[in-house]
Amino acid sequence: MQLNYKLSVFYLIRLLYHYFADANQNIYYKLLRLASVYGLFKKQLTLLEEAEGGFDQFTRSYKSYGVQRMPDNNLVFKEWAPAAEALFLTGDFNGWDNFSHPYTKKEFGKWELHIPPKEDKTPAVAHNSKLKVVVHTSAGERLFRISPWAKYVTRHEKSVIYDWVHWDPPQPYIHKHPRPQKPRSLRIYESHVGIASPEGKVASYSNFTHNVLPRIKDLGYNCIQLMAIMEHAYYASFGYQVTSFFAASSRCGTPEELKELIDVAHSLGIIVLLDVVHSHASKNTEDGLNRFDGSDSCFFHSGPRGEHSLWDSRLFNYSGWEVLRFLLSNLRWWMEEYRFDGFRFDGVSSMLYHHHGIGSGFSGDYAEYFGLQVDEDSLVYLMLANHILHTLYEDCITIAEDVSGMPTLCCPVQEGGLGFDYRLAMAIPDKWIQILKEFKDEDWNMGNIVFTMTNRRYGEKCIAYAESHDQVLLSGNLHSSKTSLLCLIAGNEFGHPEWLDFPRVGNNESYHYARRQFNLVDTDHLRYWQLYAFDRDMNRTEDKYGWLAASPAYISVKHEGDKVIVFERANVIFIFNFHPTNSYSNYRVAAGPPGKYKIKLDSDGIQYGGHGRLDHNTEFFTEPMEFNNLPNSMLVSKLYYLLP
Repeated sequence: MQLNYKLSVFYLIRLLYHYFADANQNIYYKLLRLASVYGLFKKQLTLLEEAEGGFDQFTRSYKSYGVQRMPDNNLVFKEWAPAAEALFLTGDFNGWDNFSHPYTKKEFGKWELHIPPKEDKTPAVAHNSKLKVVVHTSAGERLFRISPWAKYVTRHEKSVIYDWVHWDPPQPYIHKHPRPQKPRSLRIYESHVGIASPEGKVASYSNFTHNVLPRIKDLGYNCIQLMAIMEHAYYASFGYQVTSFFAASSRCGTPEELKELIDVAHSLGIIVLLDVVHSHASKNTEDGLNRFDGSDSCFFHSGPRGEHSLWDSRLFNYSGWEVLRFLLSNLRWWMEEYRFDGFRFDGVSSMLYHHHGIGSGFSGDYAEYFGLQVDEDSLVYLMLANHILHTLYEDCITIAEDVSGMPTLCCPVQEGGLGFDYRLAMAIPDKWIQILKEFKDEDWNMGNIVFTMTNRRYGEKCIAYAESHDQVLLSGNLHSSKTSLLCLIAGNEFGHPEWLDFPRVGNNESYHYARRQFNLVDTDHLRYWQLYAFDRDMNRTEDKYGWLAASPAYISVKHEGDKVIVFERANVIFIFNFHPTNSYSNYRVAAGPPGKYKIKLDSDGIQYGGHGRLDHNTEFFTEPMEFNNLPNSMLVSKLYYLLP
């Protein structure tokens, strides 16, 4: 079966080569390169089968690395530190003796330590006690490190360094609710647990569970994207300088409290995605992966290839066997232990190219995607990740943050693609920022707005960000007219009045802007609840008609003079009047299916802070009059501009 598939790929390439002849010979070589990457992926799967018994066992390595408690309460510690001369374990359990518990060196740079239980048969290392790995290098250094597989790390208030804490609670949280089915339309609420409170402090998982989840459910979102969960020493990094990949951020609470958050979300029919950062890692050494075994490499490329010049971070060596073990097991860990429903992969554009997108404009020329600048090791890693996730978890959702427009990003792996379910349409929030900052209301360009919202490959599923954490702005939701979904950052559903800024030296470590003032929605004399109500009713209307998962929209009007956009999707007609001063009477609108139409959602409704000028009992009947290339049309009696 595999042989037949590979042969068919090469036959297709040869056929295309002869079809295009000499005019486009480079297409042949690009397709050949694509097939070669698929061959590398298949080879890696075969190697996993031969060396590890398959990817299922390989990706469960979190059950053998780090620290494991056996049924008889023996403790087994295991690390990969190929450049180390010796490893020791120290901590509360041995009075911080740096030499009493040495690891034994094994094959391929691995180290193991077995510690029997105490006389009373309890584990030698107690739950919630602190540990360190002591690494001796060939240069004579003695380094104190956190295990890369640490499941919980904490920081003392007066310290800048995180500590490895052994997490083995006597009563671990047990999930009560099954994962919800994957929704047909995704309505994503992007959240950061730490800022999800009006108070000027780091908010907790429990606060999110009890105070924020009910709001998300009421708003009609069916998916939450959680940011900054993977532990990061620097809070102001927004979670993108990860130091401990298997540890949930302790600044928001315990692992069990995060598990409860996800379980309660599932009970509400809401799926939860993790914002996973496998594109780079923090440069921290004492509480990060960097120089874990004393070398410049280990998990990363050595030299310049192992550093991201703009992000000041380390770059993974995706061809390394133990690096693949670490990263693929990391994905499995979050799916199994915490029961996340999928991932938004951060920084995919950086992963795809040796230049990491630095200084590249990506014009769309295919030479930009298939040259030697493409990092094949990264491609194979992403193919493996998607293949494994979708094989083991049928409803798992994977989203790629890619701004380059890499072809085949969302094609199935078996077709030679990278296997993502969705790509992020990152240009849309940037467009809203540009319009609001650079153009007067009367200068908005309808054609440019439509182009931005539809500029993607046909049939490629996209997350149409209304706004993201990169653009924390006033909420204004227009839906893309291609196969797409909606993503909104927490607080903007009610028009959060302030931007976002984390505590840092530059603002005197202030939490004033690192919070979401949900209390404003509950204040009746303010108008925030009106925008909240519109966002809620928009989501509920989408839930009824399902336009986000429908076929691409037909755009019938993008009128520059009238400042009007009209499109039809899922048998729903959307009409937007962006003119700052003009309203219209008896405005003719094209319609596909004939029949009777009624108003279902109207931004001028009194409940949304409007003037209630449209009667929702009005019935609009189509006429068999062709208009804008559709067979039917109708007159819309009033099309108001939005009054302040």
